[in-house]
Amino acid sequence: MTKKMTEKEKRKIHNRVKEVIEKAYSLQDKGASVPSGILKDVDRLQEEAVDEIAKGTIDGSALLSIVDGRAIELENILKKIMSNRVNQDQINSTLWAACDTFRGAFDSSEYKNYILVFMFLKYLSDVWKDKHEEYAKQYGKDKELISRKMKRERFVLPDNCTFDYLYEHRNDADIGEKIDKVLAKIEDQNLEKLEAVFRNISFNSEKLGQTKDRNRRLKNLLTDFNNPILDFRPSVLGRKEDLIGNAYMYLIEKFASGAGKKGGEFYTPHEVSELLARLIAPKAGARISDPTCGSGSLLITVAEHVTDKTGKHSKDFSLYGQESNGDTWALSKLNMFLHGMDAAHIEWGDTINNPKLLEGDKLMKFDVVVANPPFSLDKWGYEEAEADRFKRFLRGLPPKSKGDYAFILHMIETTLPTGKVGVIVPHGVLFRGGAEQKIRKTLIEDNYLDAVVGLPTNLFFGTGIPAAILIFNKARKTKDVLFIDASKEYQEGKKQNTLRMQDLEKVETAYKNYETIPKYAFKATLDDIKENDYNLNIPRYVDTFEEEEKVDIKKTQKEIEKLEEELGVVRKEMNKYLKELGY
Repeated sequence: MTKKMTEKEKRKIHNRVKEVIEKAYSLQDKGASVPSGILKDVDRLQEEAVDEIAKGTIDGSALLSIVDGRAIELENILKKIMSNRVNQDQINSTLWAACDTFRGAFDSSEYKNYILVFMFLKYLSDVWKDKHEEYAKQYGKDKELISRKMKRERFVLPDNCTFDYLYEHRNDADIGEKIDKVLAKIEDQNLEKLEAVFRNISFNSEKLGQTKDRNRRLKNLLTDFNNPILDFRPSVLGRKEDLIGNAYMYLIEKFASGAGKKGGEFYTPHEVSELLARLIAPKAGARISDPTCGSGSLLITVAEHVTDKTGKHSKDFSLYGQESNGDTWALSKLNMFLHGMDAAHIEWGDTINNPKLLEGDKLMKFDVVVANPPFSLDKWGYEEAEADRFKRFLRGLPPKSKGDYAFILHMIETTLPTGKVGVIVPHGVLFRGGAEQKIRKTLIEDNYLDAVVGLPTNLFFGTGIPAAILIFNKARKTKDVLFIDASKEYQEGKKQNTLRMQDLEKVETAYKNYETIPKYAFKATLDDIKENDYNLNIPRYVDTFEEEEKVDIKKTQKEIEKLEEELGVVRKEMNKYLKELGY
C-alpha cells in the first residue's frame, strides 16, 4: 500500500513540477526542439500532479524521481542548444568576410548598399520561414488558416520571394534580374514600411560588372549568405534578434570607418550616441526625433535608453526622423526594421528646406530631439530662410556658409515646451561672433541651454576636430549652465579615438549632479556667461591649468655640481685609456 505524503513532500514536489513545466515551455519559446515524449510527460505532470498531491495517494519519492529525470533531460537539451548557438562575433566576422565578393571591384561606399540590402533580404526570409514552420506545427495541413495567419505578420513575403528561392537559382544567367524582381515584389507587398527603400539599388546593374562577372559575384554572395552562421531564424538565434540589429550596426560602422570623411555623413560613433542618450535620458511615452538621422544609429541608441518610472527599459516610445540622402535614408529604414522598430516614421528630404515631419501645416513637436548634423554646412538654404514659413529663424539668421545654427534652431522649434534637445556640434558654434553670437545670446536668455560638454579630438570619422554636445531643456528650473571638459579622457587609437565606459559614466554623473568639479566641470551663472560676452568656449569656464611643480633651486644646483664632479672623473678615466691605446 502506498504511504501518504507529508506536507513537506507535497510542497517539494509541487515546486519541482512547476520548475520543470516552466523550463520545458521556456525552451520551446526559445525555439528548442524538445522531444514530444518529454512534453507529454510534462503535460501529464501538470494535469495530474496537483490532484494527486492533494489526495496524497501517490508515492512521493516515485513522483519526484520522474520529475527529476525530466529536469535533467531538459538541462541537457539547454546545454546542447547553447553550445551550438552562434555568437555576435561569429555573425559579424562572417558578414564582413562576405564583402570579399566586391572588394577590389569597386569602392565600399558603393558596395555597402548591396551587402546591407542582401542581409535584410536574408533576415526577412529566415524570419518568414521560421514563422511558417511554427504555424504549420500548430495548425497542421490547414493551409488556408496558416496563410491567413502569415498575412497578419509584421511583413509579408510573396511566393518565390525568399533567399532560399534565389539560392536555388544562383546559377541562372538572369540571377541579377531575379533578385531585383524579388525585391520589387517584397516592396509592393509592404508599401507602408518599405516603399522606395530598394529604389536606388539594382543587382542587375553594370556597377557589379559585365554579365559574366556580375553573375559570378552574385553567386558568391548567395553562397556566402548560405553559411549556417548566417541562419537568422529566431529559433536558431534563441529569439535574440538584437544580434541581427547589432550586426547591421557593425557593418555600417565598418563601412563608415573605411569611407573617411563621407562616413561621418551616415554614422555617429556608437560611444558618442551612447553618451548623448545617457544625457538626454528619454522617458516612457516619449516622441523622439532626429532631423538628420543618417542611417538611424543615433535614433536607435536613444530609443534603447527609454526607461519607465521604475528605471526599467520601456518600448513605449515613437520614433521620427528625416534624412536628405536617398541611399542613407533607405539604410535607416532597414536599420529600424532589423531593430524591431519598423513603426518608425523616417522621411526622405532636406530638413531645413523641406521639412517633412509635419502635423497639418505646422512642424511636428517632440519630447526629445537629437542630432549629429553636418558640421558647418555651406549652402544650407540661407536664401530661403528669411522667408521661412515655419518661422524657425526669428532668433537670427545663421551665416550663409555655416549651417550649424540652422539645425539647432530647427530642433528648438520642433521641441515641446517640456522637451529636451541634444545636438553634436563643432567647437566654433560655442564662440563664433556675428549672427551666431546673437542666436547664442537669445537661446541663453530664453533659458534653454542646460549643458555644454567638450569631447576629445578624433572621435568622428573623417575629421580630427574636437566637437561638443549641447543640451537644451525647455522646462529647466535653473538659470545656471553646466560646462564639462571631457576632452582629455578617452582611449587613444591608431586611426580614431574612442570613449570608454568610465568616460561615459563620469560625464553622466557630473551632469546628473550638476555641480562644479575642479578641473572637470563648472556650474556657470548667467552673469558668468554675460561677462564672457556669451562666449561658451569651455576653457573660459573650466580651468584645467595644471601648476608646474616648484623647483628647489639649491637642491638642483647641488645635483648639477655632483653630476659635473662625476663627469670629471669619467673624463680622466677616458683620457687614461686613450693614452694607453696611443691616442
